[in-house]
Amino acid sequence: MPYPINSNVMYDVYSPVALKDRVAIVTGGGTGLGKAIATEFARVGASLALAARNLERLDLAAEELRALGARVITVQTDIREVEQVRGMVARTLEEFGRIDILVNNAAGRFDIPSENLSKNGWYVVVNTVLNGTWYCTQEVGRVMIKQGGGNIINIISNSPWLGSVYAAHSAASKAGVWSMTKTLAAEWGKYNIRVNGIAPLAPVGNTINRSSLPENVRRGGGSSRYPLGRAGKPQEIAWAALFLASDASSYVTGHTLDVTGASWLGRRPQEE
Repeated sequence: MPYPINSNVMYDVYSPVALKDRVAIVTGGGTGLGKAIATEFARVGASLALAARNLERLDLAAEELRALGARVITVQTDIREVEQVRGMVARTLEEFGRIDILVNNAAGRFDIPSENLSKNGWYVVVNTVLNGTWYCTQEVGRVMIKQGGGNIINIISNSPWLGSVYAAHSAASKAGVWSMTKTLAAEWGKYNIRVNGIAPLAPVGNTINRSSLPENVRRGGGSSRYPLGRAGKPQEIAWAALFLASDASSYVTGHTLDVTGASWLGRRPQEE
């Protein structure tokens, strides 16, 4: 086992060494939620490989993380392309020698009435969210099996069980990732690989163009939908990722943690 657990020790998730000597890949790591997760990992000792299509943003994020004392590399990667994913994995192994954590954060979404969704629009989102997550998971999973363990965290959403108006392509893709999370947790547990998910509310860490939607749908994002009276912050999602990445969650696998401030409580159907 690469991470022996001492049950007599109380783990401090926020200790400066909570992820010391751990190597994490964060896809979509240059901006938004991915950057927030990478930042929290860097604060507690992780070495990082940031991957995304936009190298300039990755490099800017990497400089900020290095200022925190982290070892960081950037790998320009389109997760929809298997060969690029393999290159990302190879580059990480070349630099760090192992991969302990994979955060599948890269995604894509645009809001559109389902009857207007084109074949290409459907394919682009499914290919990024579902296929891309699978490509990364399979390639990194093979490494983790050989090294004796690891930790995979999938950024999902609560749309698989609640639905998501004007996002059939995204909700279906996320449902696939949700199912994948549970299936691989059951299949790869014997290799000491934990697989979990996090379900943030879609606007957290994302920019969604809602200007073309009906006015009543645009109004649906107000504070009244949140029991806590506010939307979540990227850092709050990142703290959940840190918990799942650390030994504090050593007996948690196959679970998707809802970090939405219980926005689904008292949920009302969209008005027509």
